Amino acid sequence: MNSADLGRRVGVPSTALFTDQYELTMVQAALKAGTADRHSVFEAFTRRLPEGRRYGVVAGTGRVLDAVENFHFDDEMIGFLRQQDIVDEPTLEWLAGYRFSGDIWGYPEGEVYFPGSPILRVEGSFAECVLLETVILSILNHDSAIAAAASRMSGAAGGRRLIEMGARRTHELSAVASARAAYVGGFDATSDLAAGFRWAIPTVGTSAHAFTLLHDTERDAFRAQVDSLGRGTTLLVDTYDVTEAVRAAVEIAGPELGAVRIDSGDLLLVAHRVRQQLDELGATGTKIVVTSDLDEYAIASLAAAPVDAYGVGTQLVTGSGHPTCSMVYKLVARAGSAEPDAPLVPVAKKSLGAKSSKGGRKWAARRTDEQGVAEAEVIGTGPMPASAGRPLLVELVRGGEVLVREPLEAVRERHVAARAELPMSAIQLSRGEPVIPTEYA
Repeated sequence: MNSADLGRRVGVPSTALFTDQYELTMVQAALKAGTADRHSVFEAFTRRLPEGRRYGVVAGTGRVLDAVENFHFDDEMIGFLRQQDIVDEPTLEWLAGYRFSGDIWGYPEGEVYFPGSPILRVEGSFAECVLLETVILSILNHDSAIAAAASRMSGAAGGRRLIEMGARRTHELSAVASARAAYVGGFDATSDLAAGFRWAIPTVGTSAHAFTLLHDTERDAFRAQVDSLGRGTTLLVDTYDVTEAVRAAVEIAGPELGAVRIDSGDLLLVAHRVRQQLDELGATGTKIVVTSDLDEYAIASLAAAPVDAYGVGTQLVTGSGHPTCSMVYKLVARAGSAEPDAPLVPVAKKSLGAKSSKGGRKWAARRTDEQGVAEAEVIGTGPMPASAGRPLLVELVRGGEVLVREPLEAVRERHVAARAELPMSAIQLSRGEPVIPTEYA
């Protein structure tokens, strides 16, 4: 499967400087100490879910694989590092030839996760693995936060259409990543054309209040839009008077009018009134789209309203209050020497606070009950017993070669299946603990 099949129509530039300086200085010190080539195992995980969240969503894996594949230092980057005296010449020489040659296993994108889940496991020499820490966490923390918010909104929407429209509320590059993550989490379309171009996500959009204000009358604006975009377009009806706007919209477009959008006011009340008016005017097939600072709670509050689609911006691209998942990337095992057959030794940070971690290369499985409902996330080291449940880690990279390239449609379907496997309380918006416990075997 090639890049065009996956919607990746834009080349990925080098990601080598999307990192923190101390990654490079650690490599320099390790090279000098003779420990840089020790076989090492790093894992990305989170110690806890954001407050009130019942599960997490793995998103950004495809972007991580792109980043790893394109992590290399060109001459200009090496020149910058030399000019700034970041690392010494032997290290610059090593960096100039860098290509990741290790292995990566992880939860497949779209899967759900819980505290302690080894979401990504990276193996290779210490030096080549530690360099990837920052860019991996940058992608996973951002994309998984957006996907988790999108998943909660999708659950609250109850099958109604969801449109991502947050490009103007975040950094322009974050907007593209956010649209992708939202699509993974259950959104149906985006307003961001860059996301549509790069990832083949369906795009939508018609007009804003400015278009209505441009014309001498609202009717003139509606007529111009219908003449240009057809009767199936969506007309924005809350610039002046909603009742008058709906009447004009149906008179101009006829009962074939595609939809009306409401962007302000008491959305519950206005949606009921607009639905009644549309039906009385014979536009029974015209849809109602609502926008205006929605989040999962607002969407849930409109469950009884005659709403067909929700447009969500700010709250989605900021993770609905949780813009990061607080994932970390920790060394969990390393060899005692650089010899190829040197055995791995589990290592872990010791801490009096909440920052301790568990050593050893881990496996993960999800145990289900007799009805196929998840009841525990099981994590362990060594051989995985058959009783542990459904294995969760899949091989993503072997010997530096990416093995997995998936279309986003497959990722979306996986998320639907993973969420359906959880207890029904997973989609409740009330605050609570993770919907299933994490058990260590």
